Amino acid sequence: MSAIYNFCAGPAMLPTAVMQKAQQELLDWNGQGVSVMEISHRSKEFIALTEQAESDLRELMQIPANYHVLFMHGGGRGQFSAVVNNFLGEQGRALYLVSGQWSSAALAEAQKLAGEAQIDSRNIVEKHNGLNTVILPDLHKIDADYRYVHYCPNETVDGIEIFDELDSPWPIIADLSSTIMSREIDVSRYGLIYAGAQKNIGPSGLSIVIVRDDMLKLPSLSQSSIMDYRLQVEHGSMFNTPPTFAWYLAAEVFAWLKSIGGIASIAKVNQQKAQMLYQCIDGNAFYRNGVIAANRSQMNVTFQLVNEALDGEFLKQAQIAGLVALKGHRIVGGMRASLYNAMPLEGVAALVKFMNEFAAKHS
Repeated sequence: MSAIYNFCAGPAMLPTAVMQKAQQELLDWNGQGVSVMEISHRSKEFIALTEQAESDLRELMQIPANYHVLFMHGGGRGQFSAVVNNFLGEQGRALYLVSGQWSSAALAEAQKLAGEAQIDSRNIVEKHNGLNTVILPDLHKIDADYRYVHYCPNETVDGIEIFDELDSPWPIIADLSSTIMSREIDVSRYGLIYAGAQKNIGPSGLSIVIVRDDMLKLPSLSQSSIMDYRLQVEHGSMFNTPPTFAWYLAAEVFAWLKSIGGIASIAKVNQQKAQMLYQCIDGNAFYRNGVIAANRSQMNVTFQLVNEALDGEFLKQAQIAGLVALKGHRIVGGMRASLYNAMPLEGVAALVKFMNEFAAKHS
């Protein structure tokens, strides 16, 4: 069978080595004679797995000791509400920076739940010469007292990424669902990081939360116990039965990433992949991209065919060539190639080759 390269934005492809290991261990994990899905989450064997997973993630991201790592339910959207309920309190005030679809969704959830609290927002994307451009505000010049400022460094739908570190006088909360472990960051700059697992970590249904000690002292709202960060810290992410198979796969992804040189190593590959694809788009009048170069996403490359009437044929022929899930998000249309950690260079090279051949044939 010819190679299939899956460019889905999420749930996304997982490393082949991880999937092969999971397949081998599906019916007999760790010599237990049963699947990892079938054992108690409180057994010493599974506890050992969770401890190793946290240790590996801490090493990969260089997470300081004054941060807790939580493995939780609910995906990224679950954390939209958890952030508000855990930190805003009844009289709090928060600032949301809006750069695309996901930061807009986080803002909408915050506004729905805030009650007497105040939610401020700023749109940080402007059009310059027809291209989407991120303009970060000087947060030190804002006359306000916020509990936190929330932003999403990478917008998967819009293909926009913020590479500059945000400088804020208030705790920064970041939705890293689509960029976690794709490049190095300084965790100590953040009050809280959250990430849905289904892009660079594992299957959907799991989310990672990395929270600084002092954030847990902020006043909270009444909420469901399973989304209470304080309770989850107290119970080691096991206040209730966690998504055990997703946790197992995340542990295997962390081990795989360590085995290939860690985040510094994969970041170089990710940069190569993105550069290769953007060079193809920029070098061919058949395609276009609507984001300024400084804010083009490395994880989610969006592009359009100049002749949109050929979109259907492009997707059809790409599928035949083994290049799947390239259709853009329904809100923006066009094409989108997601280049998460598990996507090999060979996959991007195959896509570029196809795009050049398709353009030559239909120009």
